[in-house]
Amino acid sequence: MKKRTARKVRKQAGLLGPVVTPVVGQLMLPMLVGMEATKEGLLGFMHQVGMEALTGLLGAQAEQLAGSKGKHNPGRRANHWGSCPAELTLGGRRVQVRRPRVRALGGGEVELPAFRQLAEVDPLPERVLEQLLLGVSTRGYAHSLEPLPKGMRSRGTSKSSASRHLVERTEAKAREYLSRRLDELELTGLFIDGLEVAEHTVVAALGVVADGTKVPLGLWLGSTENAVVCTALLNDLIERGLRVEGRILVTIDGGKGIRKALTQVLGDRAVVQRCQCHKTRNVLGHLPKCRHAYVRRQLRDAYRSNRVSTARKRLRQLASWLDRNGEPDAAASLREGLEETLTVLKLDLPRTLQRTFATTNPIENLNGSIRRTTRNVKRWRGGSMVRRWVAISIASAARKFRRIKGHRDMPKLIAALARYTNVDCQEKAA
Repeated sequence: MKKRTARKVRKQAGLLGPVVTPVVGQLMLPMLVGMEATKEGLLGFMHQVGMEALTGLLGAQAEQLAGSKGKHNPGRRANHWGSCPAELTLGGRRVQVRRPRVRALGGGEVELPAFRQLAEVDPLPERVLEQLLLGVSTRGYAHSLEPLPKGMRSRGTSKSSASRHLVERTEAKAREYLSRRLDELELTGLFIDGLEVAEHTVVAALGVVADGTKVPLGLWLGSTENAVVCTALLNDLIERGLRVEGRILVTIDGGKGIRKALTQVLGDRAVVQRCQCHKTRNVLGHLPKCRHAYVRRQLRDAYRSNRVSTARKRLRQLASWLDRNGEPDAAASLREGLEETLTVLKLDLPRTLQRTFATTNPIENLNGSIRRTTRNVKRWRGGSMVRRWVAISIASAARKFRRIKGHRDMPKLIAALARYTNVDCQEKAA
């Protein structure tokens, strides 16, 4: 009985569905139109109230300087002198307003303090930057703003105006970001990685301080991720006051340029951890797909070992297996830098911190934010534009940063780095 009733209900719903849907749509259409009209009316009302408040403020200041109109005041020092058109920023655009004019008795116009203050504060470039970072194009900037009341004239929303405001704001922000001082940072960890933006290689550095907070440090542009570019980046950080008084844990993707630069600039202060994800991809890149699952599982088990000796033994056994099965290139890739992929195990860090510093994922997330922002640019105009956009992308992403996973165990990392010796860095091959 229950199954028969359920089938009957479903059948009735199927028959009534096509009939009910248009009826519901017709009933909701006036409601939606009313909601849209209410929204436009409310926005227009808010703009109107704002303009009336602004007009009242300027009029009150004019009366404060010249007295009330139509009333004799022998002590007044200025007279009302009509009004003139002026412009102020409102709602992401420049709007025209009527500014009262006041003339001193001795000659010359008296400036209204309120208008001067409002004119000096120009939030338009910041508004343009925020809109474009959200994915709005310069052509669509005007359509992204709230509509103005009818009859109100405005300007500053065209493609060329939005582009000028964008360049002005990004240049200032990039200059501020790339030149800020780093003296106050107590660096414990460091991630360095590069990415391609508009046929330029951008090498970025992300620091981790003692409490686990992630701090973008800087960037450098070059043709490739070579030692010259990476050395210039590290020297720039040091010139801006970055202090490296003890050992720091540096996670890299395995690029030879970054590794050479770390040795040249920081020496034994840099305790290098090679990214385990990059190493896995490099090894799998030399193998046919039929062997990916097995090799990936063996690498994962090795990197998750509780002891560094166990992990080293498993990796060497895997390299021998690859040699015996006709995969010498994959075996050579696995042996290359093998000890540096196990640095987090040598430091005997808690499991969460091991996962955090074993890969370059923290800076890869930052690179993803850069790619999402820069993909909105359709026409690049050289390296200076790339530097501006990447700097703004990093500064915007940094506002959403959280502390690293396992930040409560950062004192253990600091203690492990303090007792880390060169003998740990130079494990003898068995």
